[in-house]
Parts: sequence; C-alpha cells; structure tokens
Amino acid sequence: MPEHQTIEWKESWHNEYLEWICGYANANGGILYIGMDDHGRVKGIEDSKKLLEKIPSQVTDTMGIVVDVNLCFEGELEYLEIIVDKYPSLISYHGKYFYRSGSTMRTITGKELDRAILKSQGRTWDGMPIPKLKIEDLSQTAIKLFKKKAIERGRLTEEETKVTDKVLLENLHLFDDDDYLTRAAMLAFYDDPEKWVTGSYIKIGFFGNSDSDLQYQDEVHGALIEQVDRALDLIYTKYMKALITYRDIQRIEQFMFHRNATREILLNAVVHKDYSSCNPIQISVYEDRMYIWNDGEMPEEFNSTERLFQKHSSKPYNPKLANVFFKSGMIEAWGRGFDKIREACESYGGPLPEYEISKSGIMVLCKACNSYLQLLNGGLGRSEQEHRQENEQDTVYKILLFCKEPKTVKEIMAKFDMPSRSYLKRHYMDQMLEEGTLKMTIPKQPRNRNQRYYSSVS
Repeated sequence: MPEHQTIEWKESWHNEYLEWICGYANANGGILYIGMDDHGRVKGIEDSKKLLEKIPSQVTDTMGIVVDVNLCFEGELEYLEIIVDKYPSLISYHGKYFYRSGSTMRTITGKELDRAILKSQGRTWDGMPIPKLKIEDLSQTAIKLFKKKAIERGRLTEEETKVTDKVLLENLHLFDDDDYLTRAAMLAFYDDPEKWVTGSYIKIGFFGNSDSDLQYQDEVHGALIEQVDRALDLIYTKYMKALITYRDIQRIEQFMFHRNATREILLNAVVHKDYSSCNPIQISVYEDRMYIWNDGEMPEEFNSTERLFQKHSSKPYNPKLANVFFKSGMIEAWGRGFDKIREACESYGGPLPEYEISKSGIMVLCKACNSYLQLLNGGLGRSEQEHRQENEQDTVYKILLFCKEPKTVKEIMAKFDMPSRSYLKRHYMDQMLEEGTLKMTIPKQPRNRNQRYYSSVS
C-alpha cells in the first residue's frame, strides 16, 4: 500500500512517533507501520512483544486515548500496525497539539489552536456568547433592513418577520445553549461591533501612481448587515470613475469593474473574515484596478482562483453569520456567489478576479475590463462635453436645412422639441443670426409677429 497522509512507514520505533499518533488523532486518523522502510517494504522488528505492551501504555499515559496495536507478519518477518482513530476532542502530547497536514506533521498554536478547540467541541468562533449583550442593545434599523431584504428576496415571508426580535433571533440560531446572544448576532445587528471586536469595519482608500500615494480614504462602520451596501455605494460614487459612452442618444456609464461582482466579493470578505485578527477589510482603489483584502482563510482545497470558480460546496468561515446573510438574501448557498461573479465579469467582457490565498489573508485583484481601459486611454468614445458639442452642431445644421423655406420660431421649436423660446435663441439662433447662416425675413423689425427665419444652406 502506498504511503500518504493517513499512512506512514517507520523502520523502528522511537518515542517521538507519539507526536505522529497525536497528529493523526487530531486530523482524520491514520495508520503507522513500524518495521517498514521508506518504500513500504517489510524489514522486520525485534522485541515485538515488548512494543505491543509499551506503545498502548505510552499512548494512554501521555494522551489519554486508546489505539489499536497489531502484530503482523510477512513470511518470518514481524512488523507492527498502529491504528489511530480520529478523536472528537482535541488531543495534546506533552502540552502541545499536533496535526497531520498533507505529508507533514505540525504543531497547532495561536488562533488556529483556538479554532481547533472550538471545532472539536462542535462550536465556531461566531457562535460564542457575549453575556453582556442584550436584545434591546441591537440596532432596530439593522433588524428592519434585514427583514426588508429577506421579504424582497423571498427568504422569509411577511408573517415570519412579524415576530418579536427574540423569536426572530432564535429562528436565526443566534443564541447559544445558555440563551446568550452570540458574536454573529452582535456583528450583524449591533451599531458598534468594534466595542466587542476590534477591526470589524471596512476601510477604503484611493491611490494614485504608487502604493504610497494615498490620496483620500474613508471608513465604513456599523452593523455588518448595513456595511456592505454603504461601502458599495461609496465605491461607485466616490472611488470609481465612471467613463461615458453613447449608444445613439443613450448615455452609458462604464465602470472598470461590474458592481454585482464587487458586491459578491465584498460579501465573501465580510462572511469569511477572521474577526479575531482585529484587522479591518481593506479596499484599495486605483485608476485601473482594485484590491480587496480580508484577514481570513479558505478551506485547503480552495487554494487557487481556478478551484474557486469550479463547482464547490459552501464552507463559510463564520457559519452563523453566513446564515444571517443568506436569510437576508444577500448571499447564495452552495457557493453560488462565484458563479454570480463570473456572470457579471462576462457581461462586462472583463477578466475574472484573481485570488491570492495565504496565511496572511485573502487578496482579491479586480482588473479593469478592456472597454474601460480603451476609454481611459482615449481609444473609444468621447467625453460628455464633446458629445454635447457634436450634438449641438448637428442640430444647428438640421435647423438650417429645415429653414430653407422660412419658418417661425414656433415651427422650429416644435420640429426640434425645444423646451422654450429662450432656450432655442440662447443655444442656437442667436449665434446663427450673428454668423449670418440664419437670416430674418423682416430684419429691421426683429420682434414683428410675422417674422420668419430662413437659410441658404444647400
């Protein structure tokens, strides 16, 4: 049998292999063979009887768990098979927690240890209680917004929202077993989540020619259920420059990155963020690109942009918080958010965002679409002023053609749908009369009621 992450071969027994047993117990279980070389060939061991007694006792005494130690044979050669089950609670060896990851054994410390302990207890970080937080402390504005969104998107009926706040929060599973509100409730619905969790806000900055050229910035605070829409509005009104194109007379605003795609990326950042890190979500906007960073993690199998955009299950970092956003209709289940990002980018003719996933967090690079870059570089389209000037010149020419036969002001206004006599005179006729391209039939009496206007344009 080949060696892999749940099977390990060792030629002889050493006490340090107790760390491997600990690591297997904390991961997915595994088998340790003693008396095999690195290629899985049986070499045999001595003192097998002694080891059959020694190893189970060592494991029980140092870790408090039980493993199966079996004596196996290949011809006349003896070897040991140590079967380690996955344990529901976290196991330590001499005060350290080991974990089998891939083909390596490593120790678990810090935040990872905290999460592992919670996971072994069937709990999550966002499911931990905040004893001093009361229902009446929560924002009614945030709760009303949640109800409104949930009804509009069909996640809850009106009847389901016509309940007390306590019942609503219970239905959202935002109380722990001791009837305390959880961190998820606080983050979603409390006006000042930073009172409890430092860094639970969104930071936005606009940069010029370099990463050090920060030109202006904003921070978005408040209940998370409100932060996303506020941040999105801020990005698309203050930070992203809309370039203008025209289709016939229709004015079209072109942004560098589709708003729906940005929304999904931002929602992912909020839901998957490691709030214990105390760092805010950071959005860096440039003229032709945008970075969205959050201090979070992805499951090991989602370690690349390519894998994220393949069909996959949903594994939210903060499942209780994710459930609030799902019930509000702001996010989809089953990883649908990445499909929506792809659809939005394709509709813009732009590239998919690029994900850089590391221990320091998740960085998403959103590059401007080609049509935006062409406009930005002057390759397509015109400015709004240029377009208006061209339209005015075109209208002048059309008025001159229309007036080949003398026309009254009323006739000209009706023909070209002018809002008023003064508008027609100020924007068109005064200049045309001054240039001599348009003439009066009664020039010595400009205000004569029988006045007509004519041109000699061919």
